[in-house]
Amino acid sequence: MKLMPFPFRYLASLLVLVALFATSCNQENKVGETNMLYGTDSKVWKTDKETTATGDKVDQTSADKKTELRFFANGNFNMTSPSQTMQGTYTFDQTAKKITLTPTGSSNTLSFDVVNLTKDEITLRAPDGSQMMLEAD
Repeated sequence: MKLMPFPFRYLASLLVLVALFATSCNQENKVGETNMLYGTDSKVWKTDKETTATGDKVDQTSADKKTELRFFANGNFNMTSPSQTMQGTYTFDQTAKKITLTPTGSSNTLSFDVVNLTKDEITLRAPDGSQMMLEAD
């Protein structure tokens, strides 16, 4: 058996390490399949954390902690909090990583970039750069 010259073995090892690092970094901030948003029929998401556009943590009030966002498989959503309720329809473009909420009776839409979507958590980024991290209930 012939041994590889030292520089080639070094280069091969370095390439393997780079590939492993890239793969492990890619596991975070993954946008999964659409059904991760609503489960089998519907799924409730609760606010876990919020950050400002500059990345500063936003302190959660007790009302924030009680806010729930439910996505249904049929394209409807509702959001409830101690101070308000909102319902309407949503579209989720998994390829573009965007979700758009259209409240009932409103011509305005709320659009967010989906930074991360797994079966247990979702991170939404608003147009101003602020983010909201939600956990599945």
